[in-house]
Amino acid sequence: MQKEPIFLPEALLDCIRAVLPAQRQGQRDLPRLARRLHDLIAADQLPDRLDAWRALNTWLAGGALWNDVYIDSADVHGSATQRFAVLMDVLAAHPDLAAAVRAALRRMLDETEGGNLFGEVGIPSDRGFLSEFGDRFTAKLIPSPRDDHDLGRLMGRSYERRRDLTLIRGLQPSTLQRAVDLLFPADEPEMTAALGRAMADGFRLLLARLQGQGLSLKLRARSQSGPVARSPFRRLAASGENLLCAWEQGRLSGPLLDTWKTDVESCREEMHLISTRLESEGISVDIVYGLDVLDRCLGRMEAIVAVMAAGRESPGPVLALLQQLAYAAHDSTSLRHLVRSNLQRLQRRIVDRAGKTGEHYIAETPADYRHIWVAAAGGGLLTVGTAAMKMAIAGAGLALFLEGLGSGLNYAVSFLILQALGLILATKQPAMTAAAFAAIIRDRKGNERLDVIVDSAAAICHSQLAATIANVVVVATGAYAFDAVWQWITGHSYLSTAEATYVFHALSPVDSGTVFYAALTGCILYLAALVGGWVDNWAVYHRLPQAIAEHRLGLRFGQLRMIRLAGIVSRNMSGWATNISLGLMLGMTPVLGKFFGLPLDVRHVTLNSGILSLATSSLEVEWIGTGLLTLAVLGVAVMFVLNLGVSFVLSLLTAVRAYDLSGDDLKELRRRLWQRLRTRPRDFLMPPRRLAPAPGAR
Repeated sequence: MQKEPIFLPEALLDCIRAVLPAQRQGQRDLPRLARRLHDLIAADQLPDRLDAWRALNTWLAGGALWNDVYIDSADVHGSATQRFAVLMDVLAAHPDLAAAVRAALRRMLDETEGGNLFGEVGIPSDRGFLSEFGDRFTAKLIPSPRDDHDLGRLMGRSYERRRDLTLIRGLQPSTLQRAVDLLFPADEPEMTAALGRAMADGFRLLLARLQGQGLSLKLRARSQSGPVARSPFRRLAASGENLLCAWEQGRLSGPLLDTWKTDVESCREEMHLISTRLESEGISVDIVYGLDVLDRCLGRMEAIVAVMAAGRESPGPVLALLQQLAYAAHDSTSLRHLVRSNLQRLQRRIVDRAGKTGEHYIAETPADYRHIWVAAAGGGLLTVGTAAMKMAIAGAGLALFLEGLGSGLNYAVSFLILQALGLILATKQPAMTAAAFAAIIRDRKGNERLDVIVDSAAAICHSQLAATIANVVVVATGAYAFDAVWQWITGHSYLSTAEATYVFHALSPVDSGTVFYAALTGCILYLAALVGGWVDNWAVYHRLPQAIAEHRLGLRFGQLRMIRLAGIVSRNMSGWATNISLGLMLGMTPVLGKFFGLPLDVRHVTLNSGILSLATSSLEVEWIGTGLLTLAVLGVAVMFVLNLGVSFVLSLLTAVRAYDLSGDDLKELRRRLWQRLRTRPRDFLMPPRRLAPAPGAR
């Protein structure tokens, strides 16, 4: 057997420069191309050959070679393929060099196994979302061992970074056809035989994965009822195997392709049915993950079948499959892509449920607006007792954990009473009402959607402002009245001198952490709304109301009572979870901060308004003329802005991400909001004299 010629880097550089115009021959990256080609041709061992192949691909993805070449703005591919075009010119001009590269490529294919390249790359594992997340997270921290005999691993290493996709993103079918003719010539069928076998193996792996996932218990429970033999996933496995066998034997026919496509459509219809049922029956991340696996398997198999059906002179399907593999290899290591693609549906569910819980926080009619004032006044009156109990717990000298737990339970009970009586606490509004935007984004399109969002934003702002004013005024007045009664009974103020002095200094936005703590409280308000939506989704998914209605306790207390209890749980689960989690987070955050040595505390505008009123009513603190009250009031104002602003922005961003509002729409939305605020600021402060319903708010 004649040994392939070995090209030295200097000789390879001369070959490269020979195909270029004189003004291009001095480009600084050309010697690197010569070294990459030399390393590939001269490599004796598979690991060295694979490393050289990766290095060559990295060079090809390096971007434009000639900065002085004019590229039309509509041509997004020219700069990406300049390097590739140079390599193809060099191989076409030097057949010996092309033969040497083909020989190296053939040795790589002969010494590796490619089934995983087509059947595993970019397809999540069967172990579920948490296991996949753990594997990817671990891979970020601990290096993985090489497996040089797996082409799938080579693909994953070749497209780890975003810039590695530069060439594959800009590659065109005509450009790829040129590479196929040079590296996989028609008179050397053995070059494509290994890839054909690998593609067939990968296709069978995908068929097995799709059948196993589609017939799993968690998906069958939400599919159309019927025997397993009639499942579209089972039928697709059979038609896919028939199609593959016909292709391997060179007798692929139209009827087989038609049967395959019909079964694929049936699978997608079944997946749509499962997805629709999830929206009404509760979201499970594992089921969403399973649907994602099915969708990726179907997409990969459709790309492979397109390659099978296309002839050698049709490079489009080959390029589509190659691009799909490259992007899948890149995404297969991304934690962000995994979380975003699998949690978006759950995020939508949580947002929708939080929005339903908070609908009564938006004034749509004059009667609603008057109700907000009354309900918020009642909420402020109840908060007087909450603030007094908070200070009593803080001054009781309890152990740190018991103090935090006591404060959390105090808040939680107060919030649950607010919910039971239909009262309003202003700072709970933003995380709830911002979720109402999700329904607008979901149900409306174009300029109408943006106009409705602006109208709803104005309605939410003046509703929240009314609730906040009513909360603060009533809690302040009520705290003064409470302290007056306390002094009449006990002869001294409710707060001691030390406690009142501490309150003044702790609320100052200048020499305390009030600004940070108020923003942190806004985050806690947002998280509590998410917890409420998640728990409500969990209850629906696990059919908790139905389980309560059918519980054996009905034999003792009566079936009708259990059905009523199930209805109460169904209507209030989200609110209960939100209020309890919010109370415990507000109470335990300072305790956790002290435990871990972190500067963590909470500043809640309504609660601290009541506490400030208790402090100012203390006869033993000389605060008049010292500026303490001014700073404390300024701190309460900062709490108002940050409590509401941070929780509202976070909730709005969650709704935007859940329903994929485009960047252009966001820019236009900001412009319209600013225009409304500039031209009609009264809409954000007070309702119209004849307040019309806020479109889409419900």
